[in-house]
Formats: sequence, structure tokens, C-alpha cells
Amino acid sequence: MNDEYLVYNEELKRYELDPEQAVRDDVEKNRWKLNWQLIVKDWRLYVMLIPMILVFLFWRYLPMYELLGCFKITEVGKKVAEMKWCGFANFKMLMFGTSTQTSSFWMAFRNTFLLSFYGLLFGFPMPIILALFFNEIKSNILRSVYQVLTYLPKFMSTVVMTTLVAMLLKQGDLVSGTGIVSLALAKLGIISKEVADAGLLNNPDYFRAIYQISGIWEGAGYDSIVYFAAIIAVSPTSYEAAQIDGAGKLAQMRYVVIPCILSTVVIMLINRIGSLLSIGYEKVLLLYKANTFVTADVVSTFAYRLGLEGGSQAMASAAEMINNITGMILVIGANSIARKASDVSLY
Repeated sequence: MNDEYLVYNEELKRYELDPEQAVRDDVEKNRWKLNWQLIVKDWRLYVMLIPMILVFLFWRYLPMYELLGCFKITEVGKKVAEMKWCGFANFKMLMFGTSTQTSSFWMAFRNTFLLSFYGLLFGFPMPIILALFFNEIKSNILRSVYQVLTYLPKFMSTVVMTTLVAMLLKQGDLVSGTGIVSLALAKLGIISKEVADAGLLNNPDYFRAIYQISGIWEGAGYDSIVYFAAIIAVSPTSYEAAQIDGAGKLAQMRYVVIPCILSTVVIMLINRIGSLLSIGYEKVLLLYKANTFVTADVVSTFAYRLGLEGGSQAMASAAEMINNITGMILVIGANSIARKASDVSLY
């Protein structure tokens, strides 16, 4: 036994184990027993965890086995376990090959990065701005009404949301004529009448802007909940101290609110960067047309066409794997930078 855990007993004239260390040893010895007692005591909470565990097991962990397909040769009618190994051949063909698949992959990867980057640049600050405005509304009724109106688009399905976008722009074979948004932009001189009549969604130059604006409209209100919760947790005494110093509303936002919610902003930013390249195929697939393919095609839609329509599941898995590994590197880098710059990080 280490001598640092012994203390000298003056009455018995001998060394004994430190009482605090004895308690620690007893806790360590009976750790599993104590944990089991806590589980039995709070068994209802653990029963409620079962559905979540099953969801993660069946929809997150078990499908990981199929990722081995990106290292194998696609053989129709065979399971992944029965396919032949090809190592990194699929990755080399996608990244460094000379086929049309290689050029299509890099075009999709570029579009994915640009859509994600614009979403981060323009979409990430919007929930913070909304939360700051909500905090300045003194009437609880008005605030609740405004919050509900901004939350509603999040609860619409992607199909409904993209249909509304198409109706506002009035293009394609959905409806005829010029949409109210396209008409307004043409009247203001932002776009030409020819572009408005042809349909903004048929013009590759406007697809990214439409995607980002519709994304902000859909998710900014719902994402503001986290920041608004952080703002209302700010102590009222901080506002009072700022008012005594003569700070107005904008100064209070800058010097009181924003510093207090900075840790939340950093954590949410790291999470956003982690999903920077995770653009789902549903919205893009419903919005893009043959004319906008050059700016609208992303890695997920590329993998969708390659795997489900082209019958090359191995190449599709390799494309998604490259996308996911890049996202993992981004979140690790963002977390490291945040930890060094502000002592706030995800892990």
C-alpha cells in the first residue's frame, strides 16, 4: 500500500489507512452494486431510454455494416458480405479517374460545399438575430404570435415547402404564368421579365439563392429556440448595470447579451460545421431541373442516381463516405480552433 494513504494514530501508536481513502476504497469496491441500486431505483427512466436505443441500433449502427460496400465490387443480386473486395479502387476512380463519373462527382462536391458554405454564412446568423428581436418584444402575446409564425414552416414537409416555393415562383409544369415573387422582382428591376417568365428555378444562376432563402424561411424560426432560451437565462442585473452605465438597446445586445450567449453560439457553430456537407437529397431533388443541374447537383443526389438508378451501390457508398469523412475532419478542426480561441468546445 502506498505510504501517502497512511496516517499515524497517536493513541494506538501505529499507522492506519486514511479515513477518506478508506471511504473511496469502499465506494470503488461496491461501485457496481451502487450503480445497480440506482438503476433499480430509477428504472422508469431507463425504460424510457429503450425506444431511443432501438432507434440508434436499427437506423444508425446496423446500417454501418453496409458501408463496407464502398470497398467492394458491386455485384447485382449479392449481399455486401458476398461481394469481392477491391480496396480503395472505388475511391480512386471517383477522385482521380478520367470518366464522366469523376467530373460529375467533383461538380457535385463543389455544389455541396458552396450550398453549405452559403447556408453557414447567411443562414447561421439569422436564428441569432431572430432570438435577439424576440427578446426585445415586451408583449408576451405578440412574441408568442411571432414565434409561432416563424416556427410553422419547420413543421411542413419538404414536399409541401418546395411546392410552395414553386407556386410563388410559378415555373415549370406545376402552374402557368409568372409567380408573385418573380413578378415583384421583375417590377423592381432585380431580374429581367424574360427570366421571370422562364422561371427562376429553370435558371442555374438563381438556384443557390432560392435554396438558401427557402432554407432560412424554413428553419430560422425553429433554430432560434436554442438562442432565445440562452438569452432569457441572462441575469436581469446585467441589464440594469448596463442601463446605469448609459447603454441603449443595441449596446446591451452587444456588450451584455451576445457575450452571455457566446458559448451557446460556439457549440451550435461547431455542430453546424459538422453537418456542413450533409445536404439531404430530398429538397434538392424536388427543386432542381435539367437546366439547373450544373449548380444544383450535390453529393447526395449524385449518389442517389449512381446507386439507385445506375446500379452502382459501391460507387455511391464511396461518394457518401468521402463526403462524411470530409465533414468529420471539418468538425474536428472547428472544435480544436474553438477550444484554443475561446476555451469553449464540443468535447
